[in-house]
Amino acid sequence: MLLGVLVLGGVAGALLQARNGRIRAAKSGAPTLPDRVSGALAPEGVTLVQISTTFCAPCRHTRAILSALAEKTGGLTHVDLDVTETPEVAQALSVLRTPTTLALTPDGRELLRVGGVPRGQELLEALKPHLTNV
Repeated sequence: MLLGVLVLGGVAGALLQARNGRIRAAKSGAPTLPDRVSGALAPEGVTLVQISTTFCAPCRHTRAILSALAEKTGGLTHVDLDVTETPEVAQALSVLRTPTTLALTPDGRELLRVGGVPRGQELLEALKPHLTNV
């Protein structure tokens, strides 16, 4: 019985780890963005909107990765939104976990999303067709 629980726990952990940082294409039919999000979008290029919460340790790691990526990549902006006090923002964007990163165009169209800590180079490769200065 104990061995079965350990194996099941190991399988569940491996599945969660495999999903962490995976880039997913945006679903068609983008939701209406809350004012807090639409007001944070850059006028040009791509905005990486990081959805975080106050006590989220992986959010700090994500913030470091995305900030560094935005600093060295023209046309890429990073915005971190803490939704601890405003869970309706996460609900409107269909965000179920933190950190979640959304790549949005200036008009609010979602290009892709990453659940968990993103892998910087993979994210940059996925965004290349949408950036002019890469």
